[in-house]
Amino acid sequence: MGVLVGILLVVAVVTLCVGERTYSPAQVLQVLLGERVPGATFNVETIRLPRMLTGLLVGLGFGMGGVVFQTMLRNPLASPDIIGVSAGSSAAAVVAITMFGLSGTALSLVAVVCGIAVAAAIYGLSWRGGVHGARLVLIGIAVGAMLDSVIAYAMTRAGVYDANEALRWLTGSLNSAFWPGVGPLAVAMAVLLPVLLALSRRLSALQLGDDTASALGVRPDRTRLALIVVAVAVVSVATATTGPVAFVAFLSGPIAHRLVRGTGSLLVPAALVGALLVLVGDLVGQHLLVARFPVGVVTGVLGAPYLLWLLARTNRSGGSL
Repeated sequence: MGVLVGILLVVAVVTLCVGERTYSPAQVLQVLLGERVPGATFNVETIRLPRMLTGLLVGLGFGMGGVVFQTMLRNPLASPDIIGVSAGSSAAAVVAITMFGLSGTALSLVAVVCGIAVAAAIYGLSWRGGVHGARLVLIGIAVGAMLDSVIAYAMTRAGVYDANEALRWLTGSLNSAFWPGVGPLAVAMAVLLPVLLALSRRLSALQLGDDTASALGVRPDRTRLALIVVAVAVVSVATATTGPVAFVAFLSGPIAHRLVRGTGSLLVPAALVGALLVLVGDLVGQHLLVARFPVGVVTGVLGAPYLLWLLARTNRSGGSL
């Protein structure tokens, strides 16, 4: 945990130092302390700092929201970007951009509300005297495919400018990260993430099975519903801010599990890994490749091979989704 925090701080500092012009950590520190440094003040304070904070916050949200789903349903495929939750926010945002011309706060609200509504629909369709992980995953994938067709239809009907804006949003990008959006995002995460942490003990009980959880005084159905509502809200807020940054929610939990050996909760380690994936992916996409790419493109390149490997391993072992 300490190493993860240390690496995250180093990456955050590098994010503030590197760009079209590179500044020393001392110059960045001067800017953060309120001193005026010619050239550095505008670039660091106005452009790089809100971008870094946005990436940090959405990464925390994606990481923690994703591992809640995977732990609660005991299925590594049960992350929001696989089971259609992120697709709900994405479809709503694309329709809002291309057909209604929405942007800014209104667009974010539509994405959050529709993400929660789609998650509720998936949960309801999965209910058969309880929610089984494999059934929810399959229904979520089917709903996500339907929503992808909605996105495709909206894109074919859109004008050139609206289509470009929607495509930029769909790739998952920090390019629109500025100070006006940091405040609401920080408030939302400050409210929602502690709620998930407060529910972590009940989440651990659910891992033991519904009967054991009931014996420990945890109501499985109510706890599962509360976890889903809060986790979906976290992921929907993050998605509404940057678009669906591919595979961050999917990868954070498994990486954290391999790094943090033990029986404790993975919520905080997965959140830190999610923030690292977003910040490092943005650094790579902006500065280490031939051309500039949104962070979602970089994380997609990382996540797709892992998804294929996971499916192949499950198939070889004869397991189910």
